[in-house]
Amino acid sequence: VQLQASGGGLVQPGGSLRLSCLASGTILRINVMGWYRQGPGTQRELVATITSGGLTNYADSVKGRFTISRDNAKNTVYLQMNSLKPEDTAVYYCNSDIQRRSWLSAETYWGQGTLVTVSS
Repeated sequence: VQLQASGGGLVQPGGSLRLSCLASGTILRINVMGWYRQGPGTQRELVATITSGGLTNYADSVKGRFTISRDNAKNTVYLQMNSLKPEDTAVYYCNSDIQRRSWLSAETYWGQGTLVTVSS
């Protein structure tokens, strides 16, 4: 299983970006999908998660600005980021809880990270 994140880049404060993360490989079921981030000199932190049924959870710092969604048919999770601030600058990692076979337990997989820089 591989997670491939994309969509990062340089954006001005107040701007928007949309991140995508595609899960590929042998996949039976994807449970929770999410986004985490790690800024300069900080620990990795939760940004948002979404269950297979669409229940979402957000960090307080991004509530009202970021929206997580997923396309179960495409094994893809998205993060729409609006009203971006300099403090949102970080490497963003996607994360998924994936069951590969019916006789295997679900495992957590991480994408490679995509850099988001918010600066004028």
